[in-house]
Order: sequence, then structure tokens, then C-alpha cells
Amino acid sequence: MSMEIKQTTAAILAQQNQPLVIDEVSLPENLAVGQVLVEVFFSGICGSQLGEIAGVKGPDPYLPHLLGHEGSGKVLAIGPGVNSVMVGDHVVLHWRPGSGIQSAPPRFVWRDQLLNAGFVTTFNKHAVVSENRLTSIPKDYPMQFAALFGCAVTTGIGVVENKAAVRMGESVVVVGSGGVGLNVIQGAKLRCASPIVAVDLFDNRVKLALDIGASHGLVNKGTSWVAHVRDIVGEDGADVVVDNTGKPEVIGQCIELTKPNGKTILIGVPPKGETTPVNTLPLHFGKMLTGTHGGDGKPDRDIPRLLHLAQADILDLSKLITGTYPLSEINDAVEDIRSGKISGRCLVAM
Repeated sequence: MSMEIKQTTAAILAQQNQPLVIDEVSLPENLAVGQVLVEVFFSGICGSQLGEIAGVKGPDPYLPHLLGHEGSGKVLAIGPGVNSVMVGDHVVLHWRPGSGIQSAPPRFVWRDQLLNAGFVTTFNKHAVVSENRLTSIPKDYPMQFAALFGCAVTTGIGVVENKAAVRMGESVVVVGSGGVGLNVIQGAKLRCASPIVAVDLFDNRVKLALDIGASHGLVNKGTSWVAHVRDIVGEDGADVVVDNTGKPEVIGQCIELTKPNGKTILIGVPPKGETTPVNTLPLHFGKMLTGTHGGDGKPDRDIPRLLHLAQADILDLSKLITGTYPLSEINDAVEDIRSGKISGRCLVAM
């Protein structure tokens, strides 16, 4: 299917450890089987994008390429075979696969060269998205909040539900209280966990974590935060400890802080080549250490029910968004997240 829209504005990762390039790019001439053209309204900036820009996983073989995996928008056109969304639908763009076709990645063109893109991108005003990376939502739901369901909400609450299976009265410690960590806290609160302890490097993030549901907050300034957390949860440690930092030394501390029969859940990913020494003996006697892939949820199942909780004011999304920038200022947004100026989730408005 040919497309009427030929060009769009995008933030391009051209080189690692360099600012994103804001420029016009050419869209594919046609929509292939399973592809959907979406006008993007809002995109979240996830920590994984900061990692891609910084090259934490090593050299990027796909440069130059588009970025972003959490957004909201409107369907403008659908390719052959698409039946889970229709033209005019408001949608969440998400990186976890849901229902529908997984299409071939789209082929954009930038400065007469191939511009790579994944099954979903959101740092661009128009995106060609695989059908299974879209979930329709009510048209009257605010689009800035809808973007958060692409990753922050579903990952954070998914960790609590699907990986940690938190039970009432269990203690939960969240290390790294950014956009995803705040939703781990909200999920733990919904499960009636107690206490819920937030740990972060930045005072403003700890303050927001307390405001959104944590019972205790600690600012980690290099002091023995593990000992302080034990004063709160008990000498045996916490039932569930969730790491969002990906820092090897912090991961080791999280494992140490977990009860002998508790669970350590890793969301953050260490830089390539960095490892964490682990005493594996406790794993034979009930302690669990595991990672998560986006909360291990199913977007088409989870987004409608979590959105229902938000509509009922059981989930508070209004406090999560603590910065909104135009696409032209996305590099400023990236720096403000890195510096800790942004305490919650940062959005890019297209």
C-alpha cells in the first residue's frame, strides 16, 4: 500500500556518545504486510535509550537508526493483513510483542542512505510500526498518559505481578526510582506490600517515590545504604529487591540484601564486559535471582486493564510525568535525565 506521507522529522542515532541528529527522513514508499503508519503524539524516554546512545552494549552495528519504544499516536494507514487496529484508532506503541503480525522492519532513508528502524520507533513524528507493537485505546484517554503504557507502567507493574509475584505484607526494595522504578512502587502498593523502600542517588526522585507510594526512601550517596535498608525491613533482608540501575556493584548489594528465600529481580542491564560476582550457594536453598524482559507481560492483555485502573484513579500517572520537551529539544531532555533533573518519566511531544 502506497503512502501519502513521504517525509517526517526524527531524532536519529548517527554516532554513539553523540547528540541525536534532528532531521527530515524519507518514509518507505509502501506499507508491507503487517505494517502500520502511525502519527506519533508523545514518546517516553526510557533508560534503555540512554544506554543505546551511550553504547553500554558495545559497538552498534545498526547505525544510523531510529530510537524509542514507548509512545502514543493515531493510526493513519494500515498495510495488508492488518486487522487488530483500524485507521483512526488511538494506540499505544510498545516494544513487547502483542497480538497481530510481526512485520519486517521498515526501511527509512536519510541523506541518501538506509536508516535502520526496529519493529517500533517513537522518536519520530511518523512511524511505521509492526502490527503486534500496537494496542488500541479509547479515543478520549489523554495521549500523554497513554504513552506511559508502552514501557514504564507495563514493565514496572509487570515485574511485581509476573516475576516477583508480590504477596500482601511482603517487603519490597526498589533500587533506582526513575520512570520504571516508580511503577514497581505503584505495583507493590497495589499488592499491599509493606514496607516499600525506594533507594536512589537523587533526592528529588526519592521524594517523588514517597509521594507515589513508597513507605520509606533513602538517598544513596555512597554510604552503607544496605545497612540502612536492613534497619527498615529486618536483619534477614527484604522479600523482593528490584534493581533498575544495571550497575554491577549495586546488583551485588541487591542480592546481598535479599532474604535467603527471597527474590532479586534485575531490570537494569550492566554495560558490556562488566560482571557481578555471585555466591550461587543460596540459590540452591530458595533464593531466586532473575531478570525480566519488559515485565514479561502481554501488552494487548495488560494495557486495557491497567488503563482501566488509571481511569479509576487507582493508578496515578499524573505524578509520573515530570518533564515534557519538544522533539527539537530531545538532546536537552536526555541530559536532564542523566543529571537527575528529571525525577519521573520524561516525554517528548511531537
